[in-house]
Amino acid sequence: MDAGVEGVRLQKVLARVGFGSRRTCDDLIAAGRVLVNGSVAQLGRRVDPETAVILVDGAPVGIRPGLVHYLLNKPAGVVTTADDPQGRPVVVDLVPAEPRVFPVGRLDLDTEGLLLLTNDGELANRITHPSYGVEKEYVAHVEGSPSRSGLRLLREGVELDDGITAPARVTPVEPNVLRLVIHEGRNRQVRRMCEAIGHPVLRLVRTRIGPLSDRSIRPGAWRHLETDELRALERAVADA
Repeated sequence: MDAGVEGVRLQKVLARVGFGSRRTCDDLIAAGRVLVNGSVAQLGRRVDPETAVILVDGAPVGIRPGLVHYLLNKPAGVVTTADDPQGRPVVVDLVPAEPRVFPVGRLDLDTEGLLLLTNDGELANRITHPSYGVEKEYVAHVEGSPSRSGLRLLREGVELDDGITAPARVTPVEPNVLRLVIHEGRNRQVRRMCEAIGHPVLRLVRTRIGPLSDRSIRPGAWRHLETDELRALERAVADA
């Protein structure tokens, strides 16, 4: 959609979603840092927020009206789905019912910690797609105290029934507490990795998703992402 055609001025759209004043957004556009539908945007460009694909510095920008992004601290015993045939509590019951959102990725029933819920499908797909390698950090309380050789296995790759895991960053916090950072999204991966080295997980908490972390959210509570957090997340899943 070009200048003079129906639509919203691009700098107004960018300012509305947190890129600064309209003057600042004009400077972004003038510097050639903004793409609209694959082309470098020009000053005065108008866009349809419902359909335009906008990238700033290569990162996709969620501009559709009504997009929401919730950061939830999932308690144990809550299912990471929108509905559960067994009648167990589900994560979408912990956030506002409207607009309807869905969880980005999964935490198993007994795992606690940070979970993103949104109706921004493009961003969700990038966060979960393995090619973008978004890091997830966990704190695992395990049986016993892993040996140096066990920690080395976690760091170099553990043989599971669906193949060897990618190298993880692993830091002992206490003799039976590990901090692990992975970028894969296999089912129950951290639990399976720890069990494979002989130290089953007793409690597992996800403490970070990419650039997102917040120790102040109590279990079962949620909050909206701040604008700078959303921008940081969009940069984390920008095309290389």
